[in-house]
Amino acid sequence: MNAPLPDHDAAHARARAGLLFGLAAYGLWGVMPIYFKLLKAVPSIDIVAHRIVWSLIVLALLATLARAWDQIAAAVRNPRTLAMLFLTALLIGTNWLLYVYSINSGHILAGSLGYYLNPLANILLGRFILKERLTKLQWAAVAIAAAGIAVLAAGALGTLWISLTLCFSFATYGLLRKIIHVESLAGLTVETALLFPVALGWLLIGGAEGRPMFGGGGPETALLVAAGVVSTVPLLCFTAAARRLPYSTVGILQFIAPTLQFLLAVAIYDEPFTWAHGVAFGCIWTALALYLGSMVRDRRASQQLECSEMAEA
Repeated sequence: MNAPLPDHDAAHARARAGLLFGLAAYGLWGVMPIYFKLLKAVPSIDIVAHRIVWSLIVLALLATLARAWDQIAAAVRNPRTLAMLFLTALLIGTNWLLYVYSINSGHILAGSLGYYLNPLANILLGRFILKERLTKLQWAAVAIAAAGIAVLAAGALGTLWISLTLCFSFATYGLLRKIIHVESLAGLTVETALLFPVALGWLLIGGAEGRPMFGGGGPETALLVAAGVVSTVPLLCFTAAARRLPYSTVGILQFIAPTLQFLLAVAIYDEPFTWAHGVAFGCIWTALALYLGSMVRDRRASQQLECSEMAEA
């Protein structure tokens, strides 16, 4: 049998890289509450301001190493691209602020519900906006996961605004980043630069008013400074995954992060785990198994068809 076609190899390599990037992004996001809980004495908006300021420094270094400044300049010179990146900057800034608030106000479960809703939003956006096809088994997975999340939502009406805002902001961010023709590093650098003046201004005004600009000193200051790396790495991995994988696949991978957040909330931070959470977990992991099973089955069928066609050629 002849070797697979080069285009076939390239497509599989791209998909494998996308999968690894996605696993890295959602794994890191899943354990991030541990990091921000260490900063619970610092106001959420100050934490986010530090994330933006230090992220820009990290991104500038990465852009220099990757020789991405030409890509950044091209994005800035294109009015449509710049306008889209301004919108995505607002979306990710909102998402960051609300995410940190949910952690340090004792609502990790509400935050993780938002990220459980997000995969469903991604799958549906991929289907209806990007015209990605779903099999009957994949539709069944979506329905089962939606039923589980509906049970959770019914028991969390008081904090549902947190969940819905996190879901809407990040699902829309991911969709726009997928369709904007700019590489991950260049796009994130432009987004962060757009937010930088507001973030730096907030910290400077706080310092002038007597608020500590760098937390309480010592480990707290080090954690604030390191927030740039902590924020940048998973977001770069996410945008890299979103550009390499079908958006519906990105959506199903995202179940990893809120599951880890749920486990942290219950096992470490003593947030209550109710029967509704148990029902939702069962539904969501059943959906995940169905969706991934469908993906494996379709891939095997595609490989068998390609091998058969090559054998006949």
